[in-house]
Order: sequence, then structure tokens, then C-alpha cells
Amino acid sequence: MVNILYCGNDKVFDGMLTCTLSILRRTESREPFTFYIYTMDVSDIKDTYLPVSDSQVSFFEDVIKAYNPENRAVKIDVTDIYKKEFSGCPNEGAYCSPYTLIRLFADEVEGMPDKLLYLDADILFNRDVHLLYDTDVEGYEYAAARDHYGKYLISPNYVNAGVLLFNMAEIRKTGLLSKARELIKTKKLTFADQSAIIRSTTKKRMLPQKFNDQKFLHKHTVVRHFSKRLFWLPYPHTANIKQWQVSSVHKIFRYYAFDDVLYEYIYLNEKYKREVKK
Repeated sequence: MVNILYCGNDKVFDGMLTCTLSILRRTESREPFTFYIYTMDVSDIKDTYLPVSDSQVSFFEDVIKAYNPENRAVKIDVTDIYKKEFSGCPNEGAYCSPYTLIRLFADEVEGMPDKLLYLDADILFNRDVHLLYDTDVEGYEYAAARDHYGKYLISPNYVNAGVLLFNMAEIRKTGLLSKARELIKTKKLTFADQSAIIRSTTKKRMLPQKFNDQKFLHKHTVVRHFSKRLFWLPYPHTANIKQWQVSSVHKIFRYYAFDDVLYEYIYLNEKYKREVKK
């Protein structure tokens, strides 16, 4: 069983669907997947902060079961945990949203597996997920790759927390996530959850950049992370192009390697919209 964790509100559906399609299409093994989805309703903070809907999860599960009937999706509402732990905390207005904080509850949710791959929603797999998932994390709290910009600007081993292969058994021993939650509750951090995880780490395994390429796509790239990046032309600027923005992926990045994934996404997205309207 391969265990994947996504976190977010109903707006992560496009990313969750495209990322999952890339995993299922690029993975040769017929081993089943469990996709855990942490979500919550914090519309009291902002009216658009709504949970991943039951209809989205139901549709998502139909999609993954078409690839393997043993695949499953598990939606977990962490609203109560969030309000108990982080309501009114210094990082509630995090750089993205409060949803970036909820992966820090992985040790508080009952029944989570000992090995868990956390993924941001703005990710596509270019190669088999097992190249990453089968990494030995025995004795480490997690495995992660360097942040493309942070390794130059902050520290050579500064990691990007968009791809984290958690060893939950080790994390429960060291208290990594509980220490990170305490920092979130007491200190205003530049990158909120990412900063809290890094500061609380006892031992991590560094992965090659190919497991979290945030700027380029190479043949050896396993994970392409569509995070905000710097462009030099026609003038220095940043852009936040996501994989479900198919025209921009073609026009700006000139990527066509993911067309099988993206065209299936377009078809499924239209199908979902039709079903919701019924």
C-alpha cells in the first residue's frame, strides 16, 4: 500500500486530481494507493475557506478506482483539531492560508500509517512514485529535497516542505510535529509550517533535487513542483503557474510531457462540472 497525504480546502481539487493522475499513469506497480485528504471548514476566518466537498471526494474516488478497484480516498475533517490547536495563533494568517498548517496534525489523527508521503497540490510526477516512496527513511523523521531558492539564500540544506516522505513511527518518538505545533502557536514564522518543521527536525534524509524540481523539468525529474518561480525575461518577475493552467504550461514552460495527464484532467473536470449541475 502506498499512502499519500493531501491537505487543503475545496480549491485544491484541480491540483489533487492532476497530481493523482500523474502518479497513477506513471507508476508501473499495481500496488493499491490510499489517498488521505485533510480538510476543514474555517469560513469564519474567510468565507472561501471551505472544506473539500463530499461530491469532490466521491468523484475523485471513482477516478482512482477506475485505475485499481483497491485504491481508496479517505477524507478527514480536522476542523476541531485546528480550532483547538491554532485558532487565533500568530500564524493563522500564514503566507498561503491556514490550510498549510494542517499537515502538522498527522500524528494526532488516528489510524495514520507509519510511512506517509505528503504532497502539495501543485505537483506532477514525471516518473514512477516508487522511486521516491521506496526511499529508506529508517532512523529519519522524514526525507525531503532542497528548496531551489532557499539553498542559496538561507542554508545549503534548507528543504522545501512541499514533498515530505514522513516516517510517522520516528516522528511519534521524537515529537517532531508536536514541537512544530508549539512553534506555530507561540512564534510568528516567515514560512509558518515549513519553518516550524525545519526548526523542529532532529534528523532528516536529504533527497536529490529530482524529487522536488521547483524550476526545471529534466528527463530524470521524478517530481515537478509548480511553485512560484523567478523569470528573467522579458524582465525579472515572478509567476505562479500551476499545472492545471494547461495553456500556460504549454505557452510559458513549453511542457508537453504531461499532456496525457492534463488532457484526461480536462475531460474529467468537465465531467465533474456536468455532474454537479444535475
